[in-house]
Amino acid sequence: MTMFKTRAKYHLGQVVRHRKHPFRGVVFDVDAIFSNTEAWYEAIPEDARPSKDQPFYHLLAENDQSYYVAYVSEQNLIADYSGEPVQHPDLEDLFGPFEDGQYPLQVQMN
Repeated sequence: MTMFKTRAKYHLGQVVRHRKHPFRGVVFDVDAIFSNTEAWYEAIPEDARPSKDQPFYHLLAENDQSYYVAYVSEQNLIADYSGEPVQHPDLEDLFGPFEDGQYPLQVQMN
């Protein structure tokens, strides 16, 4: 059994962009290691498949055409310092207003 010592590089509310694909998004959850389905993983072309033993990020993502949720390995992300807000419609459910290049976590007390 291997013990993984992982520390996420990006934090909740941070704006990031994909290294290879033209989209950016806001981190809303982090898995310390790969936690998606095997089918999802197998759908990635073998030469582009990331290692499973790294943090994976759930993003409220956007590109020129649409808004969606993305699941991306740490190795495929870079911080977005553009200062541009992300327009994803679900952002306001989780985060406060865009401030200093990131989104503060909005804690709802029910």
